[in-house]
Amino acid sequence: MPELILTIILIAYFIQSVIFVIGAKKKFPRLRDEDLPTATVIVAARDEENNIKRCLNSLGKLEYQEGKLEVLIVDDRSTDKTGAIVDEFISERENFRKIIPDDPKGKMVGKVNALATAIREANGQIILTTDADCVVNPFWIKTITSFYQDDVGMVDSYTTQLATNSFGGMQAIDFMYLLLVGGGTINLGIPISCIGNNMSFRKKAYDEIGGYEALPFSVTEDFTLLRAIYKLKKYKILFPLEKDALVTSIPCPDLKSLYSQKKRWAVGGLGVPVHGFFIMFWGYLANLSIVLTPLFYSSVWLYLIFFKIAIDFFVLYPIHHKMGITKNLKYFFVYQIYYILYVLVLPFIVLTSRKVKWKGREY
Repeated sequence: MPELILTIILIAYFIQSVIFVIGAKKKFPRLRDEDLPTATVIVAARDEENNIKRCLNSLGKLEYQEGKLEVLIVDDRSTDKTGAIVDEFISERENFRKIIPDDPKGKMVGKVNALATAIREANGQIILTTDADCVVNPFWIKTITSFYQDDVGMVDSYTTQLATNSFGGMQAIDFMYLLLVGGGTINLGIPISCIGNNMSFRKKAYDEIGGYEALPFSVTEDFTLLRAIYKLKKYKILFPLEKDALVTSIPCPDLKSLYSQKKRWAVGGLGVPVHGFFIMFWGYLANLSIVLTPLFYSSVWLYLIFFKIAIDFFVLYPIHHKMGITKNLKYFFVYQIYYILYVLVLPFIVLTSRKVKWKGREY
């Protein structure tokens, strides 16, 4: 009987995984270079003196039609040298500006307030956001904005992380897997998640929902914005799988910061639609089955567990190959251990406490 139950779980997990890949590989029409819209890149930075220069250097290399691009760097009340580094970098770049956010009021606090302030000053038809610890591809904007047909309101894409060791490598693979799920569901018309460090939206659509000011506060403002634009029911939301749209961020340096990140995402993810919890349910059961292996040890059980691990690898491989980062898969088995542990433990952490600490602020 346990083996039959496990078989049912893994069949459902396999079908679900295939659906993600089908959605992720979906293709979309693109605009010609001469038809690309005006664009504004926004980076909200708080105490990022160790990372911001890398981000700025990559933004300075962006290729886009002259006069159609502006970059707004929001110094969100940094207590270190972030502001000074930004000032020095933008001093000779006319299309770069530093923004100081409005005073926080009510629910408009933290990163949401920083982003909302910059969006009000943005001139681009398309808003693109990334983070201060990220590096973008020179063709990032040209690739993302090329998908903005008249009926498209939002375009998101993939983020990986620097994978120089096992700790960073497991996080990099985890990012790609979670975004595969997010991208696959978005492209199939049932969005559940995206990531703010590689997100874009039509400013007109943003204005139509009333901006962040009209949305409930969330520690995952990217997810809240995604759901709001989706509920307009008048714009398409796309998640293209394109190497030139890939963003690379810096992994959490230690377990404490990784714990904080995962908890923040989990708390913010409590607002997912019903089908999001259905996806999590099968993922939870599939990973729980591996932990229970010693209790139901048999050759059949071991074959089924191998099947589960193989599913994960063959789902991840084509995505990594397309993005040119297959080298990261050398950390696959470390990722499996990490993924199993946090998937099983995180729900209990969120049930006991929803308090989130992020960037020196508590929510």
